Order: sequence, then C-alpha cells, then structure tokens
Amino acid sequence: MPNIVLSRIDERLVHGQVGVQWVGFAGANLVLVANDQVAADPVQQNLMEMVLAEGIDVRFWPLQKVIDNIHRAAERQKILLVCKNPADFLRLVEGGVPVTRINVGNMHYAEGKRQIAKTVSLDAGDIAAFQGLKAASVGCFIQGVPTEPAVDLFKLL
Repeated sequence: MPNIVLSRIDERLVHGQVGVQWVGFAGANLVLVANDQVAADPVQQNLMEMVLAEGIDVRFWPLQKVIDNIHRAAERQKILLVCKNPADFLRLVEGGVPVTRINVGNMHYAEGKRQIAKTVSLDAGDIAAFQGLKAASVGCFIQGVPTEPAVDLFKLL
C-alpha cells in the first residue's frame, strides 16, 4: 500500500504554498504531480521543481501511470499527491489509487463557476466529480494552508 500522506487539489499544482507549507506539514518526501499535460512539459516541471526544498523528490506522471504504478511505491516514500481538479482524483480513485481524504486548495473563479469558499469555485463538472468522490467514500475538505481550519466541502454544495 502506498504511503500517501496528503492528497491535494490545487490548480497551480506545485507552488510556494504546496512546496513549503504542505510538504512540511504532511511530512512528505516525495511530491507526485498527477497531470497529463505537465507530465509532458519540461518547462512547467522545472518551474515547480524550483519551489521544493532540497531532499524532496518530485515526479510528474500522467494519470494512467499513477494508476498503474502507485502500488509499487516504497513505504519510506511519504507521498504528497497533487492534481489540478476533482475529475482527475475521481479517475485515480476509480483506477484503484487509495485516496480516502482530499485537501481542496485553489480552484479559481472563472465564467460559469460558483464560488463556495474564498479559494474554491466550482462548475457543474467539478460538482459532479466531487459527488463521485463522495459516492466512493472520499472525504473532501477545503483548507488553503495548514493553519486554517478544514471545512467539509460537501456541506457547501
């Protein structure tokens, strides 16, 4: 069983908040970015690598590679798993990735989205994906930084 210490939704994937605060809070030593586009984009990968402290490993994998390989992770790997959106996490969960709780961070407002919290705005697709995660018994909690209280996302839908 992989040692996933934190699963997080963040549209920016790895940035200062994730790379410093969440990695330290969770005690992670590996950040696994599950995103098809970033897995194929060395420029984005380099930018994300720059915010991680020395000694923190990072992998940029497409979703299917995560599904196919996460169970091979060593126990010593304390994994912070990050995706851009709930649909990607739903695909991972449906593929057998053992995620039971998701920290919901930045999901920015855009046309057609409804803001449900300071840093979280959802459209119909996001809501459907979150409902799928709820049906799979995955808890989803809004929490921008570790010092803020976690708020149950499902109570805001």
